[in-house]
Amino acid sequence: MFNTHKPAQKLCLWGVKLIQCTIVIKMYRSIYMDDLKTRKRNLIMFPLGTVGRDMVYFLFTSCIMTFVLFTRDLTNAQFGAITAIVVAARIFDALNDPIMGNIIERTRTRWGKFKPWLVIGIISTSVVVYLAFNTDLQGWSFVWFFGVIYFLYSIAYTMHDISYWGMVPALSSDANARNQFASRATLFAGIGGTLASVLIPMFTIGDKAIGGSTTTAYGVISLIICIIAPLFLCFTIFGVREKREYNDAPPVSLKKIWKSITGNDQLLWISLIFLLQQIGNGLIVGGIGSTYIYFDFGYNGGLFSLFTIVGMSVTAFLMIFYPAISRKIPRKRFMGILLVISMVGYAFMLIAGLSMPAEMPKFWVVTVGYMLSNFGQYGFYLVMMISIINTVEYNEYLSGDRDEAIIASLRPFLTKMSSALIVLITNVAYMIFGVTKYTNRISDLENECARNLITEQDKISSIGSVINGIEPGKTLALLICMVVIPCVLMLLSYILYKKHYKLDEGEYERICGELDARKQKT
Repeated sequence: MFNTHKPAQKLCLWGVKLIQCTIVIKMYRSIYMDDLKTRKRNLIMFPLGTVGRDMVYFLFTSCIMTFVLFTRDLTNAQFGAITAIVVAARIFDALNDPIMGNIIERTRTRWGKFKPWLVIGIISTSVVVYLAFNTDLQGWSFVWFFGVIYFLYSIAYTMHDISYWGMVPALSSDANARNQFASRATLFAGIGGTLASVLIPMFTIGDKAIGGSTTTAYGVISLIICIIAPLFLCFTIFGVREKREYNDAPPVSLKKIWKSITGNDQLLWISLIFLLQQIGNGLIVGGIGSTYIYFDFGYNGGLFSLFTIVGMSVTAFLMIFYPAISRKIPRKRFMGILLVISMVGYAFMLIAGLSMPAEMPKFWVVTVGYMLSNFGQYGFYLVMMISIINTVEYNEYLSGDRDEAIIASLRPFLTKMSSALIVLITNVAYMIFGVTKYTNRISDLENECARNLITEQDKISSIGSVINGIEPGKTLALLICMVVIPCVLMLLSYILYKKHYKLDEGEYERICGELDARKQKT
C-alpha cells in the first residue's frame, strides 16, 4: 500500500539536517571571526609591549660601558674587573635563560604561564636599571656595586624577555601569521631601540647633556625609561590573548633543557649561526661605534645620534615589508642579496676610514656605509628569528613535545652570549689601543662639571683638547675592528645557514602537515 506520509517524513528529515548544517556553519563562522578578531588585536597589542623593554635593553646593554667610561676614573685593574664582571654576568644570564624557559613552561596560573613573569620581570628590571645609573660611587666601591647590579639585571630582564618572545608560538602556528607577529614585534622593538639609541647619546654627551653633565643626564634618562617600560608592557599583559595549551611539563632540570636543545639538530645549527651573526652585528652599537665617532669627529652626542638615525632608518623597510618579501623570495636566496648589500656598506666604511680626512664628508660616507651594512645585518636577524621559532614544530615532529618556552629561551640566551663576547672584544680593544687613557681624563672633567667645580663651557673646551690629542692610529684601529670582524662573521653565518639549516619553506610546511595528520588520527 502506498505511504503518503513518507515524502513528508523525508522532507522533515532534510529540513532538520539543513538546520543542523546551518547551525554548524554559523558556529564555525563565529569561531573563525573570533579568531580573526583576536589575531588582529594581538597584532597590535603584542608588539606595542616591547617598545619600552627595548629602550631599557639599549640603555643598559649598549650604554652602561659608555656611562662607565665617561663618568668613572678607573685604573686598568678596575676596568679589567668590570670587563670580567660583564662577561661573567652575561654568560650566567645566558645559562639562566633555558632554566627560566623551563620554569615558565611549568607555570600554571589563571593568567597563563607567560604574563605573571612579564609583570614580575619588568618591575624588577626597572628598579635595578634605575639604581645602576644613579650612584656617585667611584673606584673599587663602584666595581663591587656594578657587579651586584649587573647580576641582578641579568636575572630580572630574563624573566620578562623569555616570557615575551615565548608567547610568539602560542599566538599562532600558521607560518604567515607567525611571520607577521615576529616581524611586527621586531619592528616595534626596533622603534624602541632606535628611539633610545638616538635620544640617549644626544642628551647625555656634549653640550646638550641634561643638567650639563653626562653623570646627571644618565640619572634623569634612566628614571624616564624605567617608568615608560612597564607602561608599554601593559599593552601585552592586558591586551593579548594567547593559546593556553598545557602539556605535562617535567620538573625544572638541566637534563630536560639539555635534552630539548641537543635533541634538535636544526636548533643547534641555527643557534651557532645566530651567535656568530649577533657578535658581528652588535660590535658597532656595543660601544666601539660611539667611541670611534667621538674620537674621530668630536665629543658630540648629536653626531652619534645622526649616525644611528641614518643607519637604522633603512631597516624600517624590512620591519614593514618582511612578511610580504618572505612570501615572494625564499629565505636562503634573500640572505644572499642581504650579504652583498652589507659587504658594499662595509667597503664604504673601510675605504673612507683609510683615505679621507676626519671631516663631515668622511662622516657621511661612513654613515651611509653603516646604513647599508645594517640593512643586511637586520635582514639576517629577521631570518634567524623565524628560523629559531620554526624549530618548535620540528621539535614536536621529532619528540612529540613543543617545548616552546625552552626553545624561545635560546634567542635571548644567544643574544646575551654574543653581548658578553662583544663586551670582551670591545674592552680588550680599548685596553690594547689605550682608549681608557683618554676616557679617564674626560670622566674627570664630567664629574667636576657635575659637582659645579668647572663650568659646562670649560668642560666642553677641555674635552675638545683631549679629543684633539688622540693619535690617529688609535681611531683607525677602532674603525677596523668594527668593520672587518662583522664582515667576516656575517659571511661565515651565511655559509653555515645555506649548508646546514634544512627547515626551508617547503620542509616546514611538510612538517606542519604531518603534525596535523597525527592530531587528526588521535
